[in-house]
Amino acid sequence: MDKPPFHPYFMLAIGVLSISTSAILVKLASDAPASMIAFYRLALAVFIMLPFVMWKHTHEFKEISSKEWVLAAFAGVFLASHFILWFESLNYTSVASSVILVSMQPLFAFLGTFLFFKERFTLGALLSMVIAVTGSVIISSGDFRINGMALFGDILALLGAVMVTAYFLIGQNLRRQLSLLFYTFIVYGVATLSLLIYNLALNYSFTGYSSDQWLIFLTLAIVPTFLGHTLFNWSLKWMSTSTISMGILLEPVGASILAFIVLGELITWYQWLGGSIVLFGLVLFIISTKKLGKPKITHLSNNP
Repeated sequence: MDKPPFHPYFMLAIGVLSISTSAILVKLASDAPASMIAFYRLALAVFIMLPFVMWKHTHEFKEISSKEWVLAAFAGVFLASHFILWFESLNYTSVASSVILVSMQPLFAFLGTFLFFKERFTLGALLSMVIAVTGSVIISSGDFRINGMALFGDILALLGAVMVTAYFLIGQNLRRQLSLLFYTFIVYGVATLSLLIYNLALNYSFTGYSSDQWLIFLTLAIVPTFLGHTLFNWSLKWMSTSTISMGILLEPVGASILAFIVLGELITWYQWLGGSIVLFGLVLFIISTKKLGKPKITHLSNNP
């Protein structure tokens, strides 16, 4: 495998800092439906990428196999589903609860790497998973006591974690076959098309938004998408999904601080307690994990 031009952990750190802004920006764009925010976030990203793909990567359209096309398309659908579920959750629950629950994706990432890449883990790792799940239950139960709809938002956020994990698991395989720009262009493109169909089905308006809203859409495309998800896709060539998911655990810290500064959103005692337990469980889960064999990476084609 080629030596990375930058240290993967450095790029992962930039990605985590960038995605920490996502929840705040979505909250600020609350005049638009959640799925419309996700649509313009990805559509603008695809529009910006298009000339670079046409300039440097047109040959890859001929080289990609049909199996890679199908897998990349599934990754795009999973990414679109993640944004719909997570953005929608922010309409019902707080930034802190939503981001922490979405950040539980390491639980699903380690399960996915066990099933698809044959990674195995110790009893201590499983115990750590129970601790993290307990923390999420505390978060949800606290929201339920204040507002029953907050619990619905928590469930949406958790489902969003499942979707983004599936997206990363596919990327862990495909990024060893496809270039970064080409892979992300296909995935973002399919996700944009999926969101277009979803918004048309719900009869949402694609126009009539203020200049401030359009600025937020563009910021979402540049900061948490290009400097966040795209850097995660870059890292997948040298890191496993489980490692990237571990780094994303730091997102709730940044998002909660930004929510306090920008939105004046206080963090309640049960969010502190449940969130601390979630993070403790997840960190302990990573520490106590012992890989009993090298991950099995299935190469999908012989494309360079």
